[in-house]
Amino acid sequence: MKPININIGTDLHLLVVPDSEAHMDGHPVLTYIYDIFRVEGNVPGHTIIENNLIAAQKQTNPNYMGHITFEQPGKLFTYTAEEGNALTSGEVEQVIEEISHFRDTPRLWAI
Repeated sequence: MKPININIGTDLHLLVVPDSEAHMDGHPVLTYIYDIFRVEGNVPGHTIIENNLIAAQKQTNPNYMGHITFEQPGKLFTYTAEEGNALTSGEVEQVIEEISHFRDTPRLWAI
């Protein structure tokens, strides 16, 4: 799945990178994780590379803002903030709404 561009208000532009993990403990459970990066123009040496290198970028990219986990879509979400670079609770709610809209609208997935 491709990264999702989200605008919160007029001055916060985010790139949300989908990832997923399957866990087994008696039965399969699918957890969806979305890594969040602030987009502030070009930060030399810190461009976002698609999914296969995201884990390494989280450690070095100053625009990494944490991740949102959809434990039960529509019901249970967890935001794990990056220390010193976190979204406000209102921004988290807006990001969850945007991701939920994207998840519920398959025609957007190919864009």
